[in-house]
Amino acid sequence: MEPDDLYDLVLEATRQALNEELGGPQVPLTRRLVEGSVQIVDGEGRLVKDVPVATLLSKVTAVRERLRVLEQKLNNHPSLEPDERADLQAYITRCYGSLTTFNVLFANERDKFVGMKGR
Repeated sequence: MEPDDLYDLVLEATRQALNEELGGPQVPLTRRLVEGSVQIVDGEGRLVKDVPVATLLSKVTAVRERLRVLEQKLNNHPSLEPDERADLQAYITRCYGSLTTFNVLFANERDKFVGMKGR
C-alpha cells in the first residue's frame, strides 16, 4: 500500500470515528437559521437559556443517529420474536414522528424526520 493511500485510509477512519463520537455526520442547517438561536424563557419572561440553532441541530441529529443505531441493533437482535421486533420498531417510528417538529432546522429534505404517516 502506498503512503498516500494509507494516509487517506487513516484520515477517513478518523473522520468516521469522530462523526460517531459526536453523534453523526454534519448535517447542513437551513440558511435562514444559521445565525439564529433558541431562547427558553420562563413564565415570568426571564431568559433561562439561549442555545445557538447549530448546537440544537447537532443535538437533534445526535438523537437521530442513536435511534438509527438502536434500530439496527433491534433489527439484528437474534432472540427477538417478529412481533416483539415490530412492536419495538413502532416505538422508534413514533420517536421519529415526535422529532418532526425539528424538521424546520434541516436544509435538505433527506435529513428530515419521518413519522408514521411518511412510512
